[in-house]
Amino acid sequence: MTESRPHALFSFGTLRDAHVQTTLFGRTVPSSAASLVGYATRPLKITDPDVIAASGLDVHLTLECRLGSVVEGAVLRLTDGELAAADAYEVDDYVRRRVLLSSGESAWAYLDADPLRSAARIVIAGDSIAYGRCDPRGGWAARLAARHIGANEHDHRVFNLAVPGSTLAGVAEQTPALLAARRPDTLLIAAGINDSAVPLASPQPDPDGLAHLADALASLSATAREHNARLVVVGPVWLDESRLADYEGLRFTESRALALRETLRAWCTEHHIDHIDLWAPLHGRPELLTDGIHPNPEGHEALYHHLTSS
Repeated sequence: MTESRPHALFSFGTLRDAHVQTTLFGRTVPSSAASLVGYATRPLKITDPDVIAASGLDVHLTLECRLGSVVEGAVLRLTDGELAAADAYEVDDYVRRRVLLSSGESAWAYLDADPLRSAARIVIAGDSIAYGRCDPRGGWAARLAARHIGANEHDHRVFNLAVPGSTLAGVAEQTPALLAARRPDTLLIAAGINDSAVPLASPQPDPDGLAHLADALASLSATAREHNARLVVVGPVWLDESRLADYEGLRFTESRALALRETLRAWCTEHHIDHIDLWAPLHGRPELLTDGIHPNPEGHEALYHHLTSS
């Protein structure tokens, strides 16, 4: 049996320490100097006694996005088992995600578990719900933008590129050309229910089991990596099927929406991509939907609070 190729892990903190490596991996691991552009570090208080015992520190570092900054560190070359040990060592405040190093190499890194807390420049792409239809205040996305920019008007930006009627395939096709000028560090893709819709005239209510979504998600993931941006997939929201027997020639059902939800969750879990589920805030609350699909202002308010408290 051939051994798997070593995993590249960018470390900017305690995993570079020889004592920590010996404790976790039973050896010091091969490493080389590396840097990560577009990030800065900030302190994070640690309470896990095992992590404190291994590192000797109760304050570690975490990454936050900052245009023009650079974090110096090292790339560790880890086996499958060592990568799993590193995952177990990191506390719940961190998640393992892909980053693009200054050298052009793609590597794993442990980032803030809350992708919006660590973001600076956010691009939102999606459909009419992300666009803010049925809400004069611009929907959950406008509320998120006001909060985010208000926290740091100098460095924070939010660009809403959502287009009503969009599917993930359309977003994957249209978004890449729009990113360079905006220099995003976070690409937030709002997956609405358009991907679950089936034409009323279609004899097959579930032609491919939503398997086609994988191609669009993989394309968006690649686009995010090219810009060293963190991909965050949000949605879908609950729909009121009782009001949607014939919606502009399309069939929307709760079962298809649930299948979309599970497909997104499973794909994001498998590929270490952030997913924020938007089902619960509106579930069973038809009074928060204008037409069975689009949230009213109160519905958008509920989605906004869910996004910013997740």
